[in-house]
Amino acid sequence: MTFLRKNIFYIIAVVFVAVLYLFPSVKLKIKDLFFPIAAIENAVTLQDSDYDVELKGINVPSTNLKNLKGDKLVFLNFWGTWCPPCREEWPTIQQLYENRKGQIEFVLIAMQDQEDTVVKFLKENNYTAPVYIAQSPVSKNILPKAFPTTFLLDKNGRILLKEDASKDWNSKSVNEFIDNVTK
Repeated sequence: MTFLRKNIFYIIAVVFVAVLYLFPSVKLKIKDLFFPIAAIENAVTLQDSDYDVELKGINVPSTNLKNLKGDKLVFLNFWGTWCPPCREEWPTIQQLYENRKGQIEFVLIAMQDQEDTVVKFLKENNYTAPVYIAQSPVSKNILPKAFPTTFLLDKNGRILLKEDASKDWNSKSVNEFIDNVTK
């Protein structure tokens, strides 16, 4: 009994860490609960040259990223079929896409992937969000250092949100954030 009293904090901490490790969805919910989307990154605005990326459409027509700037928010996600956290967040991206496709331009760029692998992944999971493969270099200002990396950009290219990890993109806080910045 004395052992339990002296070590209860450590036991609880180990159980908590084990739950986070064994159940990634719990980690996402806790992160969203305690670390909601932060304030807008006012100082960071992408230049027109950052948008100049030729995109080969996988399930949509090919385009240039600069053609998608100007009218709506841009949800720009860098991911890979080989990336477990990317695959983990995909269902929530698909849900957000289905709910917001009229309000937001979705650009999901598969990185370090073969086209046939991406097509297979999309078909197996019935994902319809617009997916591309970059055909020209991606600007160092948006080139990810980790996967997945997601930007939410306003119509002027200002970074409203940058996330360098898996996230529940259809959460209440994300939807409230989108509603607030689109008013």
